[in-house]
Amino acid sequence: MAFAAERDLARRGVDTANMRGASYADTRFVRRQVEDAAVKNGNVDTIDRSDTFGFGVRVLADGAWGFAASQVIAPAEVDRVAALAVEIAKASATAKLADVRLAPVAAARGTYRTPIEIDPFSVSFEDRVGLLVAADEAMRRTKGLRTTRAAYEIWREEKLFVSSEGADLEQTLYESGCGISAEAVGDGELQIRSYPAAGGRTQNAAGWEFVRDWDLVGHAPQIAEEAVALLTAKPCPQDVRTTVIIGSAQLMLQVHESCGHPIELDRALGTEAAFAGMSFLTTDRLGSFRYGSDKVNIRIDSTTPGGLGTFGWDDEGVPASEGWAVKDGMFVGYLMSRETAAALGKTSNGTVRADGWARLPLIRMTNVSLMPGEFGTLDELIADTDDGILMDTNRSWSIDDKRLNFQFGTQIGWEIKNGKRGAMLRNPTYTGATPEFWGSCDAVCDESEWNMWGTPNCGKGQPGQIAHTGHGAPPARFRNIRVGVMK
Repeated sequence: MAFAAERDLARRGVDTANMRGASYADTRFVRRQVEDAAVKNGNVDTIDRSDTFGFGVRVLADGAWGFAASQVIAPAEVDRVAALAVEIAKASATAKLADVRLAPVAAARGTYRTPIEIDPFSVSFEDRVGLLVAADEAMRRTKGLRTTRAAYEIWREEKLFVSSEGADLEQTLYESGCGISAEAVGDGELQIRSYPAAGGRTQNAAGWEFVRDWDLVGHAPQIAEEAVALLTAKPCPQDVRTTVIIGSAQLMLQVHESCGHPIELDRALGTEAAFAGMSFLTTDRLGSFRYGSDKVNIRIDSTTPGGLGTFGWDDEGVPASEGWAVKDGMFVGYLMSRETAAALGKTSNGTVRADGWARLPLIRMTNVSLMPGEFGTLDELIADTDDGILMDTNRSWSIDDKRLNFQFGTQIGWEIKNGKRGAMLRNPTYTGATPEFWGSCDAVCDESEWNMWGTPNCGKGQPGQIAHTGHGAPPARFRNIRVGVMK
């Protein structure tokens, strides 16, 4: 057990809070080890290592929340932090509109560990960085590039959760991530290609085998060549409507922004409006609103292997679960906490997580995924499309506060003519409104094209917190989409 010595302190925090007047209390100990490395233009650019350890005590007192945290691991400090959390809750209660109520959850006891093949921290530093150097070198063999980059991140988080309701949970979570990118400049154009996805890297709840299997070195030449080729590629058609096929690496971000955020119940209830805004999926629409076509099935799942939202229990002690946000095109489910679930007369589906020991847990996406359809492969989908554009890998995005109106730009596109992939297109964009966009979906590729992607940089809350979220997606087809809007 990683927390043999801290378990008594965790219980002490709960007991102290109860004695000070808390009606509910939990203590979380979190130890997090992270290493990031990046190579740029053949040189090691950054190496960042961190190791943090601390605890937080969360309480309900007089019907309001209180939270306090510390890095000092000692009995007297646990007493002080627990007492402070109760004091904060009682002060908050003077401004409350109503008492906080918690949906019930069975008190669980157990352990969870991310299934991995290769502990990423067991791989030598020389081998880890050597992979980046080799991938960067393979890209730089292509003439015409300005910048090449390669990066990885490895992550281990150990968590202990003890509550006044009897929960006692210990988890060890691993993550590994990687990515490469190539940039080319010419004739007033800057073009970039990334692999496996945009944003510097993609990440999964996995060991070093995740990095190995993406074969960065093997894919580096193609990424470099595409970046250069985009400089002279045909421009995306301007402000027209056409059929669009969106690749898996882009569609996962569409799911994140236009489904994952609006199904956060705290946003829908209006109690969390920072950063990502509120939501058009208000509670009166639950179960009756058509979100998309009957081809669209979006799952909320914290059990899928590899997902960054996969765990044994969330940070309220609620077990991992699976369910639906959208089923056959209908909006049917939220991401919920115990508090927000109680407001709807439901039980929590375990989607509350904190960014380390020093932050209050919030509703965060777990794995929110567009599930496979029945169409077949991407090549078969292209063959079934007379005229359109294939777009993939995000370059830019914009979406309004309620997650309704959006515009996305992708790194690359290709014409589709008479069922065949044609000329490469540069600067492709598409725009729409969420229900109309998903309502235009008429085909979703099958499980052979489905991939679990990871987004390790989702922001929310004040003070700000970063969450790691998972999004599975296959390619899919959308009809009558407005493309090439540049303003």
